[in-house]
Amino acid sequence: MFVRTWKKGNTLYASVVKSIRHGNKVTQQTVCYLGEVQENQVPYLKAAYATVKPKLLYQNGTTYDG
Repeated sequence: MFVRTWKKGNTLYASVVKSIRHGNKVTQQTVCYLGEVQENQVPYLKAAYATVKPKLLYQNGTTYDG
């Protein structure tokens, strides 16, 4: 699954999408429509649905590899 974003006018929208294989053809299916998002939220949404989770860095310098 991955996060797809698109702009319509000045508004940014996002949805969670998964790829499905039908024989030799690959299509995408919307799993969840997230609606209007702000541009600074997009990296966090993409990290939340990433296959390989990024390391979290806390303010005190410790990391979490969850």
